[in-house]
Amino acid sequence: MKLLRVGPAGAESPAVLDETGTPRDLSGLVEDIDGTLLADGAALARIREAAASGELPALDAGSRIGPPLGRIGKIVCIGLNYHDHATETGAAIPEEPILFMKAPDTVVGPDDTVLVPRGSVKTDWEVELAVVIGRTARYLESDEEALASVAGYAVAHDVSERAFQIERGGQWDKGKNCETFNPLGPWLVTADEVPDPQALALRLWVNGELKQDGTTADQIFPVAQVVRYLSQFMTLYPGDVINTGTPAGVALGRPEPKPYLRAGDVVELEIDGLGRQRQEFKDA
Repeated sequence: MKLLRVGPAGAESPAVLDETGTPRDLSGLVEDIDGTLLADGAALARIREAAASGELPALDAGSRIGPPLGRIGKIVCIGLNYHDHATETGAAIPEEPILFMKAPDTVVGPDDTVLVPRGSVKTDWEVELAVVIGRTARYLESDEEALASVAGYAVAHDVSERAFQIERGGQWDKGKNCETFNPLGPWLVTADEVPDPQALALRLWVNGELKQDGTTADQIFPVAQVVRYLSQFMTLYPGDVINTGTPAGVALGRPEPKPYLRAGDVVELEIDGLGRQRQEFKDA
């Protein structure tokens, strides 16, 4: 299934995308698309049955699409998780996953405006595969257990301010948690529709120019290993999100003068089978 949330920011309605690409209203069945729903197999079964019946009311296909997940618990991110991205930035291949956090309040819809922070000169783009957790996971022992904990997948844009992240001391979080820095969606695609998360192509364009063209097959730490690894250090709950890293092609990895994002730029990104995003950048 492709689950989504449609409507004004903060007042989105839960929906499911039908085979024609029309969003169908789920508000009569469930309160929201969130961790509580994803952990409820019976509720998900009811959604599947209702979607198959063709009786769900259609929503306006032109309405705003919000983030596909409400009430996100935490967002855990993996840095330098693609071989080609580590190479382009001159970084050593990490021996263990590099972790940082993004606050849930950085999440916006897939086509919402993204704000270039005040004082920013190095705002960068990063297309990423987001993993959404569907059952509580702690101290997982196998990749099979890890993948069984995944409810679904989505497109994430891990927008980053490199000067804040790298040049201002302390942790990376300063360059990762600016307002609007995590567009998510358009859909949450349930795990049964993604048989191999290591076989997904990712692409990103800036002002129509292809900048990133990679595949999750190049991940240093695959999805199953990442979920299992994280479960040794923190408990993952339904509704938690993991951003799994970005392939080569970011502004940071390009020759000087590096083409960092400014107000007026338009970024488009997609992952095969998971949908497409488009954001215009404006000054904060």
